[in-house]
Amino acid sequence: MRIILLGLVGAGKGTQAQMLAQYMRIAHVASGDLFRRNQDEGTQLGLLVKQYMDKGELVPDDITIQMIVERIKGQDCKEGFILDGFPRTIEQAEALDVALGERGVDCVLEIRVGHPELLRRLSGRLVCRKCQTPYHQTSQPPKTCGVCDRCEGELHQRTDDQPEVVERRIQIQKDLLAQLVNYYSKQSKLKSVDGELHINDVSEQLREALPQYGLR
Repeated sequence: MRIILLGLVGAGKGTQAQMLAQYMRIAHVASGDLFRRNQDEGTQLGLLVKQYMDKGELVPDDITIQMIVERIKGQDCKEGFILDGFPRTIEQAEALDVALGERGVDCVLEIRVGHPELLRRLSGRLVCRKCQTPYHQTSQPPKTCGVCDRCEGELHQRTDDQPEVVERRIQIQKDLLAQLVNYYSKQSKLKSVDGELHINDVSEQLREALPQYGLR
C-alpha cells in the first residue's frame, strides 16, 4: 500500500508514520530524515538543504522531488511505503503522481492539530542525534534525561524547532497544506483524523481509516 501522511509541523507525523509502518510492515520514508542524513554526512545536498531548514523555509521542490523519487525506488519500498513530510506543495504532489504512474498513491491521511497545541508540542520537542527518534520533555520524555531509549544517542532540540523558526514554519505550511488537502480530496483519497488525542487513539484512527480505501 502506498500512503501519504499529511499534517503541520508538530502534528505527530513522524511518530504515527513509524507506528503505522511497523503495523503494515512497509517502509517509512521521511523527507526530514533524508535531509538530515545528508547534512550529517556533509554532502553537497546536505549543506544546501541546511541553509533552508535553519531558516524554517522549505527546501526547493526540484531537490526534494529528486531525493524522494530516488528513495521510493529502493527494494524496501516494493511492498509499499508511508511518505512522511512529502509532498508539501502541489508541484511535489503532481511530480509524485507522475513518478508512481496511473495508480498513484492508495490513500492520504491527514493529522489535524490546532495552532496552540502545535506550539506547545514543538517548544518541548527533542530528537536523537543518531536515530532521529522523537521525544517530548513533558508528554513523551526519555527514561534517562538527554539520552535516547533506543540507541543511547544524545537528545537535542533542532535548530528548526526554535520558537521563532517554528512560527515561521507553521505559517508557511498552513496554506500549502490546505492546497494539498483540496488536491487529494478531489481524488477521493483523503481522510482526516484528530491529532490532539492520545498517541494510541490517533494511531487507531489512522488504522481504521485504511480499510475505506482498500488494497488495489
